[in-house]
Amino acid sequence: MSTLIPTVKNGNKKPSESNFNLLPNLPSWFDDMLGKGLGTEFMSNFNTGITLPAVNVINSDNEFVIDMAVPGLKKSDFEINVDNHVLSIGVESKTENSEKTESYTRREFGYSSFNRTFAIPDSVDADKISADYNDGILKVHLPKREEAKRKPVKQVKIS
Repeated sequence: MSTLIPTVKNGNKKPSESNFNLLPNLPSWFDDMLGKGLGTEFMSNFNTGITLPAVNVINSDNEFVIDMAVPGLKKSDFEINVDNHVLSIGVESKTENSEKTESYTRREFGYSSFNRTFAIPDSVDADKISADYNDGILKVHLPKREEAKRKPVKQVKIS
């Protein structure tokens, strides 16, 4: 299991002239002696839920596209809503795995959820927003209004 929040030993302290600061502090010593993963070897599958998926927002001439990396889900797991110029993308997924052997039964329950919201600019035609999900990538298409689309360069002739 990886560390979720990286930490820095001894903070941002500047080295000092005294030799007492060269000795490791007590928490640092415990980390070095016992290892940072103490206790996590028994919980290798503990944190399998989705926290926040990675998102790319693409601004093309005709639309904005939100690409969201969310592998292992089904189309029916997603809930996408537009309300008052806010796009909300949410997932709530429950899984249950069971493995039976002669001496024991092991069950693992999984629950993952997230909700991401995006402000929709006035240049987007909210009535034409669409989405598709292929190969673990959710694509939400936000087409621009005609008046907001980039026009080709017009050359003005001098009379």
